[in-house]
Amino acid sequence: MEAAITIMALLFVAFVALGVYATVKVAKAAKRGVDRTIDQARRTVEDTTLRAKSFGQVGVPGELAQLRLSLRTSMRATQDALQAGVAEDASLKESLDLFQRLSAHGRELDEDLKRLEREPDKTRVKAQLGELRRRTEQVTQSADALRWAARDRAHRFAQDELSSLSAQIDMEAGALRHWTTGADADGMDATGRTAGAAGSSWPDAGAPAAAAEHGQSWAGAPSAAAEQPQAITGPDPLRTPYPWEKSTRPETTT
Repeated sequence: MEAAITIMALLFVAFVALGVYATVKVAKAAKRGVDRTIDQARRTVEDTTLRAKSFGQVGVPGELAQLRLSLRTSMRATQDALQAGVAEDASLKESLDLFQRLSAHGRELDEDLKRLEREPDKTRVKAQLGELRRRTEQVTQSADALRWAARDRAHRFAQDELSSLSAQIDMEAGALRHWTTGADADGMDATGRTAGAAGSSWPDAGAPAAAAEHGQSWAGAPSAAAEQPQAITGPDPLRTPYPWEKSTRPETTT
């Protein structure tokens, strides 16, 4: 009895622990989903704000907004391309690691640009625009180089696979048409044999009549029945099916 109670207690504790673990996992997953939604909404709002500033403001604020928007757009596009491609091409993992290192510089640059947007001394900010523009171009060009290299690599692999598939299809199509070549060759051989037989075996038209007058007969001369045209009977398709035809299904008695 005590053993049964102990087992029941252990099962109860195990079920409670499993329930707590499942609840924690679900809560963490829900929190991650909420965080992703919030981050995506925040990025959308920031991008919309930067786009509005770049078009609606002139001078230093507009240029700062344009630099931030260009930086964020390039980095996000490269990140999406590399993360999508690494699942199919493991060699892109090194490129993704390089992009992570580049992202550290990109985030640092974005923070500098964001801080300068709140700087009241616009003259001082304007003096730093040349350096900020150079850094932005350097980061975006590196990100674009990684993104386009990954896309060119994927395009190259797809083109090679398509070329190989086309070659295999051409070989298969040639194999499927092999019966046509064989049938034409058989027809030509049959015609050639018939023509050769007509030229070498049969005598001229006057030979049978002359032989009949002298009471002689040709050993190779055909009979009267053989001289009559014979109907050409084709092969029974049920007994000699072509190679490309499917086998005839037996009729059911039901």
